[in-house]
Amino acid sequence: MLERFLEKTDFDSYEDYLENFKIKVPENFNFAYDVVDKIADETPRRVAIVWCDEKGADKVITFEELRKYTNKTANFFKSVGIEKGDPVMLILARRYEFWYSLLALHKIGAVCIPATHLLTGKDIVYRNNAAGVKMIVCISDPEVIQHVEEAAPSSPTLKVKASLSAQREGWIDFSPEVEKASDRFERPAGDQATANDDISLIYFTSGTTGMPKMVKHNFTYPLGHILTAKYWQNVQEGGLHLTVADTGWAKAAWGKIYGQWIAGSAVFVYDYHKFAPKDLLNVMVKYGVTTFCAPPTIYRFLIKEDLSCYDLSRLNYCVVAGEPLNPEVYHQFYRMTGIKLMEGYGQTEMTVVLGTFPWMEPKPGSMGKPSPGYDVDIVNEKGESCEVGEEGQIVIRTDKRLPVGMFMGYHRDPELTSQVWHDGVYHTGDMAWRDEDGYFWFVGRADDVIKSSGYRIGPFEVESALLEHPSVLECAVTGVPDPVRGQIVKATVVLTKGYKPSEELVVELQNHVKKVTAPYKYPRVIEFVDELPKTISGKIRRVEIREKNGSMEKHRPV
Repeated sequence: MLERFLEKTDFDSYEDYLENFKIKVPENFNFAYDVVDKIADETPRRVAIVWCDEKGADKVITFEELRKYTNKTANFFKSVGIEKGDPVMLILARRYEFWYSLLALHKIGAVCIPATHLLTGKDIVYRNNAAGVKMIVCISDPEVIQHVEEAAPSSPTLKVKASLSAQREGWIDFSPEVEKASDRFERPAGDQATANDDISLIYFTSGTTGMPKMVKHNFTYPLGHILTAKYWQNVQEGGLHLTVADTGWAKAAWGKIYGQWIAGSAVFVYDYHKFAPKDLLNVMVKYGVTTFCAPPTIYRFLIKEDLSCYDLSRLNYCVVAGEPLNPEVYHQFYRMTGIKLMEGYGQTEMTVVLGTFPWMEPKPGSMGKPSPGYDVDIVNEKGESCEVGEEGQIVIRTDKRLPVGMFMGYHRDPELTSQVWHDGVYHTGDMAWRDEDGYFWFVGRADDVIKSSGYRIGPFEVESALLEHPSVLECAVTGVPDPVRGQIVKATVVLTKGYKPSEELVVELQNHVKKVTAPYKYPRVIEFVDELPKTISGKIRRVEIREKNGSMEKHRPV
């Protein structure tokens, strides 16, 4: 399958990869037909999904079965009035019906809007009206159903509500309706056929700096994730890949469907409600996960377990993304497993932009080097390329080429699109610097960088230093207005069990940061809290910390 879309599949070095990797994009490409159904034709018994839940139920889905239920689901959608271009929201958590539904919508040419099951009624109203959602399919959780019902009266475009097994007035019972639908679905032709530039997916961003944005992708987007799966995650033919992600976020597209299947790997789905490191490790061992992708938070939990108690011999490659990786986590995981964590960077708007690829030696804490197809640079406030070691904003130059997998813009918001993407340059909003070897190092969001006494201080470095102290479970570093310095560094800290706030601990943490990093970066203000404000995707909302004066006790040196 991989050979159908690449001019060359094997590379001798990063330089060879960067220069010679090229995706062949077919006309009117549709992943559901041109990948899933093709595999079902050629190797029907090949495993697509291995699914299990926390109660012990499991299910192995072959491509033959996947095609069958994708067709059934497409026919079901058509029967309730879903046509090409109609927006359909999927709130399906980690249920395997998500894959049936996503691919069915691709086959119809409808617009899929994945959403997390953690949305409130207010969140759903915002999304329904922003995207003009026509139908919602959700899990059978009573709380989720209640939130959808709360949103319905304020959502004039919403016409159809379906739940996996809910028998309620005004709702369609999804599973039995799909089961009785035909398993044959002809590929649409003429004006009903999909074109490469049609919208296939809309993802709402996590909203760390404001209201969630609608990121729209076209039908070639799955091909861009060949980079992600084959050459960053290093998935193997016949392997089993696990990316820890809810299907409501773009990370699921990165690690739970597109690139993995093109590259020959099955995907593993662990359907759980509450994360427990021991349970995750047990299912990884039981089902033989070979490649693994997770955010640093997951690895922080894993290294607290005795990994020698788990037979991870089939696990051979691990990558990390979603937030910056603390080097201490890298070193501890390597000591325990012998596996080097390969970091990467990207956004909902793109595929993997920077990565530590198999031919490269990882530098703990670095995001790696540019992916082929992406013309990546770091620029200063004047738009000039930064020198080695100079901090600036990560940008993607698109005047000469548009990377396969890059977004089409923000849906229904050309003004916002033009703010970040103009003059042939897309501005990521992320600050970084580049070392003499070409590796990129994350500093923070442009809005999060602290300017104090003429210095520019990135929150990540200070947070990394604090996290090395045993008392710190989580932390967020922000700037506080100061009449003398402009801003001073503030750390909002969640303590580990056994530690309590005190002036002595404040001084100890400040001295620790002074020793680990440049002394001028130490937090002059430390606030202890029970928890940090986060988005529903789990990312820290520093904007909320900055806006909130806070009534909790603050500790500040004299």
